[in-house]
Amino acid sequence: MSEPSPSPTIAPEAAPADGKKPMSNLAQRVIFGVIGAVLLLGSVWFSAWSFALFFAAVQMRMLWEFYRMMREAGYKPAALLGGAISLLIFIGIYLLSSTPTMYPLVPGSSTVYPPLQETFGSSALRIISPALLALGLLLPTILIMREMAAWPRENQAFSPFANVGVALLGLFYVSLPMSLLSVVAFTASGYDYRRIFALLFLVWCSDIGAYAAGKTFGKHKLAPKISPGKTWEGAIGGFLLTLVMGWALGFWLTDIPLAYRLVAAGAVAVFGPLGDLAESMLKRSVGVKDSGRIMPGHGGLLDRFDAFLFILPVLALLQLLFG
Repeated sequence: MSEPSPSPTIAPEAAPADGKKPMSNLAQRVIFGVIGAVLLLGSVWFSAWSFALFFAAVQMRMLWEFYRMMREAGYKPAALLGGAISLLIFIGIYLLSSTPTMYPLVPGSSTVYPPLQETFGSSALRIISPALLALGLLLPTILIMREMAAWPRENQAFSPFANVGVALLGLFYVSLPMSLLSVVAFTASGYDYRRIFALLFLVWCSDIGAYAAGKTFGKHKLAPKISPGKTWEGAIGGFLLTLVMGWALGFWLTDIPLAYRLVAAGAVAVFGPLGDLAESMLKRSVGVKDSGRIMPGHGGLLDRFDAFLFILPVLALLQLLFG
């Protein structure tokens, strides 16, 4: 009978070279959360241009994270081309929203937004948006030609048209909805940062209410196969707190009737969680925990703004129909 093997000796974990303990996950979440909130609120408040620059960068990063996850699943989307088209989509909708006399996306508008008219001139603006539209119509052809040039690809068993579909899906799922922020931000009088602030407050209330109610009362799972932590009780709590915020915003947004505010709050409370569930399903389908690591402790920007992808199309439609 042989002697049992000695137990392996576990070496103590090496301390950092400088003797300092690594930052805890909670500290990372707080620090980077504050930095992100300051950048977000500051860029929205400062001017229409800072708003545009910030969210153009955000939606391009979100699209890159989406394409990265698709590459994890074996697809090969045209990430660089998609990013360029994404930026053009954002610019196009920004111009359409902020120059209402030429392209009336904002109901009741009567004047061209002065900074754009002074910078580009009316004739230049009349050329830019049709050019973007033409590029959008030709995009499927361009993507298919890219696949033709690379065919056959090694280590890819499925059709090359799957890559085309994934590239287009990223633009429709991420870029187009995020670009609709401009439709919400501009009114007949020009850029109104208060509307974006109000949207952020509604989304945050939906998250806070859902978390608090779910933690306290949650028993019935909302979508256990997609996000086991979400409950119907949490969804109801988020809905109610968002409606309260929609009512409270009347003290600040005195020009928006109560009915409009409550409809917008209801849309945020319903479609925000759906957007979050959609991204959770996406991450589970490709086997990743976070969409990215740009914000330590918070994941990627797609994780932070996933609710917007379902909310913004609904709010933009309400804005176009009712102002």
